[in-house]
Amino acid sequence: MKKLTSNLTFQVLTAIGLGVLVGALFPAFGAALKPVGDTFINLIKMLIAPIIFLTVVLGIGGMGDLKKVGRVGGKALLYFEIVTTLALLIGITAANLTRPGTGIEARASVATQTAAQAAEASRYTAAATEGGMNWVDFITHIVPHSVVGAFAEGEVLQVLLFAVLFGLALSRIPASYSRPLVATFDRLSHVMFGVLALVMKLAPIGAFAGMAYTIGKYGLATLLPLGKLMLVVYLTMFLFIFGVLGGIMRYYGLSLWRFLGFIREELLLVLGTSSSESALPRMIDKLERYGCSRSVAGLVIPTGYSFNLDGTSIYLSIAAIFLAQAFNIELSLTQQLTLVGILMLTSKGAAGVTGSGFIVLASTLAATRIIPVEGVALLLGVDRFMSEARAITNVIGNGVATLVVAKSEGEFDEAQHQRALLGLDLPPELAGPVAVDESGR
Repeated sequence: MKKLTSNLTFQVLTAIGLGVLVGALFPAFGAALKPVGDTFINLIKMLIAPIIFLTVVLGIGGMGDLKKVGRVGGKALLYFEIVTTLALLIGITAANLTRPGTGIEARASVATQTAAQAAEASRYTAAATEGGMNWVDFITHIVPHSVVGAFAEGEVLQVLLFAVLFGLALSRIPASYSRPLVATFDRLSHVMFGVLALVMKLAPIGAFAGMAYTIGKYGLATLLPLGKLMLVVYLTMFLFIFGVLGGIMRYYGLSLWRFLGFIREELLLVLGTSSSESALPRMIDKLERYGCSRSVAGLVIPTGYSFNLDGTSIYLSIAAIFLAQAFNIELSLTQQLTLVGILMLTSKGAAGVTGSGFIVLASTLAATRIIPVEGVALLLGVDRFMSEARAITNVIGNGVATLVVAKSEGEFDEAQHQRALLGLDLPPELAGPVAVDESGR
């Protein structure tokens, strides 16, 4: 019993359950816990930039080949584009088949929303009309004004760019200069993951506060009017994970179920906090322990948090079609394909933090000029409940992408992978040979 209660998975699951109860029974108190959940996420986010920097620098420094770095990045981006486009098409198809927006009087619902709801919706529509998700600005923003600013603001892609350049430069200087620096960075990396381990002891508190806030502020009753939309989103993502991603894993000789079991703590953390960023640092470490090389995990995971948001892509496509149906707007095939094309661009600018999906959706609707932008107000009450599904799908999708790139590049350590399946955390050089297959035999 003591071993069970000390298990992080058990602690986070218990915290989520308690959070639901507190939010339902004491909604005012639950809503007031938002600062606690935000503080935990901030503790994680403060570690993201240094961990990404150290991981990528050490990985590229060890890789030492500019062409290989470019090849890994190119494969990752190609994979991202193919799979996210597939996710968008699946979302569009699901929304057309199930028609979750039929029968909802959107204009009447928007007209009768409270002042608080109207104010919250206006924040997203204003951000969209101000060009908050401009594609050109997004690309140019990857290059920081200063390195210090990139770290201070926690800009993942900016830190990643600097880390890649730093790692390449490190691999080109004489070993007598680079070796002491690499050794120092390696020690710093161990320290940063040690700090992360300390922060993760607070994960149950963060999950409890995040779930209590969600239930307390929005209430379970808000799910009923838009229950069909939520059901369609959850089922579509379930089918995408176990159909598309599961098929990809099988093609590369891996088990999705095994992988999900290996990252279960990260998935529960995302479920409690509604933020995929809360799992980013641990996902890099977990994938390295699962058999991926440090360089591939360090490059693919951070990049995927902006370019490989499978869950967000599915949600955005379903939400856009849902709003069209709610406003009794019949979209032609050409208009729907145009919507997919716009979402292929705008979805790449959605960060892993709760709320950014609203801005992307609003900016997409503004670009189409067909579906009223103010329709996003309809989704305010249930968006937070769907954000967990988005974030979990994003995390799983990025994990699968990393495994695919590592496998295709020959950067996957099968012996280490087998040790991970047995729950052994020893590095390969310290552990004896293990002979098991994906079924655990």
